[in-house]
Amino acid sequence: MRLLLDTNVLLFSLSDDPRLAPFRDALEDPANDVFFSAVSGVEISIKASLGKLAVPADYLAAVTDQGFAELPFTAAHAGLVRDLPWHHRDPFDRMIIAQALAEGLPVATTDGAFAAYGVTMLDR
Repeated sequence: MRLLLDTNVLLFSLSDDPRLAPFRDALEDPANDVFFSAVSGVEISIKASLGKLAVPADYLAAVTDQGFAELPFTAAHAGLVRDLPWHHRDPFDRMIIAQALAEGLPVATTDGAFAAYGVTMLDR
């Protein structure tokens, strides 16, 4: 299976947060291709620079050490964001939703608002 991590689950994986438990098997299965969005990198960096989030400076190395691959955000993804209904106001989540829809990837997230977009969500 191929799947995309929402930023919240990506952060859970960095700290071994107990909220990662429902996703752990899928993330650790070597048969799965697990992606994180370049958008998550931007979101984490912005929130860290504002003092809203504490992450190690080398968090991206920790993410790739877990075997997660980066999914670039493309102009095609951006075009889909424009057409999404406004069920969700968070711009980072809207970009990740567009990527998931464009790439046909289920999303590992704890954010139930993703379902309103018809995104396949990894069981949590």
